[in-house]
Amino acid sequence: MAVTKTITIDGQEVTFRASAAIPRLYRNKFHRDIYRDLNELQKGIDESNAENSNLDTFSLELFENIAWLMAKHADSSVPDTPEEWLDAFNTFSIYEILPQIIELWGLNTEQQVSSKKNIARQSGK
Repeated sequence: MAVTKTITIDGQEVTFRASAAIPRLYRNKFHRDIYRDLNELQKGIDESNAENSNLDTFSLELFENIAWLMAKHADSSVPDTPEEWLDAFNTFSIYEILPQIIELWGLNTEQQVSSKKNIARQSGK
């Protein structure tokens, strides 16, 4: 089951969607593992103090790709490339948005784990 979250970016409401399809979509589009990339991004941010966060330009690109994919997954009218999508915004703080994207992904994976546990319990009866 997919999880959605609406986040305000540069004064615009943007809906993001996380589901079991995201890892495959990400792998097919960017030839990378979203689990590893999100883990790396999470290591680079200090959620208690954004000014202490340390993300390089490669990490910024990872964030942009993940955010675009989740936005595109939620709304098919989102432009077809991260560059076109980002062009719709003025500069915004990755440190405000990234923790919310990570939280959304965490909610999605929690639901998947709960579903698997429920299925295992039902089949074990």
